Amino acid sequence: MMAKKEVVVCADAPKPIGPYSVAIKVGDLVFTAGQTGLDPITNELAPGGIETETRQVLTNIQHVLEAAGTSLDRVVKTTVFLRDMNDFSKMNAIYAEFFNPVYPARTTVQAIVPRNGAVEIE
Repeated sequence: MMAKKEVVVCADAPKPIGPYSVAIKVGDLVFTAGQTGLDPITNELAPGGIETETRQVLTNIQHVLEAAGTSLDRVVKTTVFLRDMNDFSKMNAIYAEFFNPVYPARTTVQAIVPRNGAVEIE
């Protein structure tokens, strides 16, 4: 029997800007959509560049995971999309503040981020 697919609703994260859910829960697994550095109150990118955007992205993901009944400690894989790979070390420093060993597996690629953001993480 297949587990039921549930939409995760989170009041503390930005609303989707397209036809997608912020996260889907299937059994004990949670799949998050990519989060950008949008402030959920202003719906604008967090000002200040890669560090503040990365912090906002991970805070948004943290809220989404909590709404799904889980936490960052249970994340097994992330994908990071950077507008500029030269920002990798700055993003990485903030990322390390949010995750504890054993760190999730991670892939980082250069990409066009929605709203011309510096970073998106799923």
